[in-house]
Amino acid sequence: MTEIARKPPITLENSMPPPYPTAVTYDLLIIGGGINGAAIAREAALAGLKLLLVERDDLASHTSSASTKLIHGGLRYLEFYEFKLVAEALRERERLVKAAPHLIHPMRFVLPHDGARPWWMLRAGLFLYDRLGGRMSLPRSRGLGAGDAALTAPLKSTRRGFVYSDAWVDDSRLTLLNAIDAANAGGEIATRTALVSARREDGLWRATLSDGREVAARALVNAAGPWVGEALGRLGVNARAGVRLVKGSHIVVPRLFEGDQAYILQQPDGRIVFAIPYQGAFTEIGTTDVPVDRPEDARIDADEIAYLCAAVNRHFTRQITPADVISDWSGVRPLYDDGASEARQVTRDYVLELDTSGPPLLSIFGGKITTARHLAEEAVGKLAQPMGFAHTPQTRARPFPGGDMADFARFLANVRRTWPFLGDARSLRMARAYGTMLHDMLRSISREAQLGQAFGGGYTEVEARWMHEREWARSPADALERRSKLVLHLNPAERALFSDWWARTL
Repeated sequence: MTEIARKPPITLENSMPPPYPTAVTYDLLIIGGGINGAAIAREAALAGLKLLLVERDDLASHTSSASTKLIHGGLRYLEFYEFKLVAEALRERERLVKAAPHLIHPMRFVLPHDGARPWWMLRAGLFLYDRLGGRMSLPRSRGLGAGDAALTAPLKSTRRGFVYSDAWVDDSRLTLLNAIDAANAGGEIATRTALVSARREDGLWRATLSDGREVAARALVNAAGPWVGEALGRLGVNARAGVRLVKGSHIVVPRLFEGDQAYILQQPDGRIVFAIPYQGAFTEIGTTDVPVDRPEDARIDADEIAYLCAAVNRHFTRQITPADVISDWSGVRPLYDDGASEARQVTRDYVLELDTSGPPLLSIFGGKITTARHLAEEAVGKLAQPMGFAHTPQTRARPFPGGDMADFARFLANVRRTWPFLGDARSLRMARAYGTMLHDMLRSISREAQLGQAFGGGYTEVEARWMHEREWARSPADALERRSKLVLHLNPAERALFSDWWARTL
């Protein structure tokens, strides 16, 4: 991992009263370790701010590990005239593909035309999608042709359709890479640490944390996601903006089709459902849009499972039932409340609400994983004036940790030459997950026995220790469900073995 020079904290001379004897003073206290909080921490730390990010659970333990796992412009948002959002997202897609070529990779999407929307509308939408973001490295859309038999083979009807490009991402690891980059630049990341209370006093935020600390900060960022309103209540602040909580659920079934392409399937109710290759042996299907009242309601229900099964059964020759579902996840998206009548029509854009009635408070409403970097840049810029510093964007062309490579295929070939005992499947998985950080992990490894205890699925002790020591993993679920997704590849006995080893060893 490249060492990053630590910039001095940005402070104003004589502008800050002496802290309490028990307090540590930060420039910025960030509440929430999802993608928005972690991205803001990265941008702020690289700008030289002394910061503390607190997350009461694990990084990306809620919405940011429960997405559809796409870096995309949002083709369907064009239908609701979200041209600005789509253009911004497409530009961010281009940046992210270049900044994390190990973790984010282009993917072809097949869009069958089944009459749900007119042909001309789809063609016009894809024409806009290809051009709104400016010059792009991903292939432009095209119509399905005679040479696309492999793409249309899984479908019931293969008469007409389109192929376009977006990108796939491991959402929880992208969140993690933001936090790693922030920590490398001097930021402090505290997981399993909740904000108990905070108050404005003597020009600072005075906060009590669940780990027993009392800290002071010149500004506070509320990036609590679905809990943004709850956090404001704890701060005694009334927000002008509001959120609509919308549950999005996904199911995982045994692989429905061969190939590395994905499918975007139009539904009779006007929604779309994705079918995406997942973890080699599976297909991910999602998502739903169900209004909920509480973030705690992020659990899939029988109606959603039936809806997603019916969605793919309309299009694929291989049929599924709820009995085929081997895994699922649900996340509550904290969408900015724009007054839309239907959940699927609510904007995916974000609102940054700045309260300067005392030391600054910035609250984040909405957002999506694709635009988190841009959101972070705007958030730090918004704090610059009230905090008294000039902000220069830090992350527009910066690689993520592990992403400093010219070409992923060449990097993977080098990994396989250097550690041939990893095998094809494991070397691909680990190269994707860690990128050039893999050289640090395996620096002293020259034979398979040195990887330590094997837990199944190609997962070994050296990787588990890395996650604990370098990636804030504090439980077996942190390691298997978020940082590796290997929970799908381990049988119950192997999972029990790993949990026992973790409890005894770490």
